[in-house]
Amino acid sequence: MKIIAATGNKDKVKEILGILQDMDARVVTMKEAGVFTEIEENGATFLENAVLKAKAVAAEAAKSDQWRDAVVMADDSGLVIDALDGEPGIYSARYLGHDTSYRVKNADLIRRLAGVPDEERSARFICAIAVVCPDGQVLTAEGAMEGRIGYEERGENGFGYDPIFYLPESGRTSAELTAEEKNHISHRGKALRAMREKLTAQYRIAAGAVCGGE
Repeated sequence: MKIIAATGNKDKVKEILGILQDMDARVVTMKEAGVFTEIEENGATFLENAVLKAKAVAAEAAKSDQWRDAVVMADDSGLVIDALDGEPGIYSARYLGHDTSYRVKNADLIRRLAGVPDEERSARFICAIAVVCPDGQVLTAEGAMEGRIGYEERGENGFGYDPIFYLPESGRTSAELTAEEKNHISHRGKALRAMREKLTAQYRIAAGAVCGGE
């Protein structure tokens, strides 16, 4: 099975590969599949944006002999902070600008939460995944990881907001987890495993078929 991940973020692709490693699938980024379309993420929710991205990339992939039979998978994910009324939310990647480093973004969020006590620093990562099959069917799945916003960056293993996302049950940030530990509990891991079950159970992709196949 060929999967086009509707992202140029290789860290995301690495996580997808880690979670789908038991499936017979080749995962490539949209750029590796020759898809360079600009996608306007104007949905009101993570799920709406995921579906928008998946459909846009699928439309371009359908024009290619090599990729028209590929499954297109898109995710939209972000950080929701309760004390900031859900910010940065669906604007997580665009918070303070696309080209702003996450070190700057993380520092700004910590600054905005100055004086907020532990019990009010609750936050969660949310991931919505949409898959567009070659026959046009759309499958969706979602996952969340609960935690708190820390007081400083800690850890080198993650990316994005991981260094400030503190997990009380483990006493570590998401960036201090190993890849295996993170995949087991992360928002993306939960959403991907739910999607893997849908693909395997409903469309027998693990057996070598594509969506809607026999």
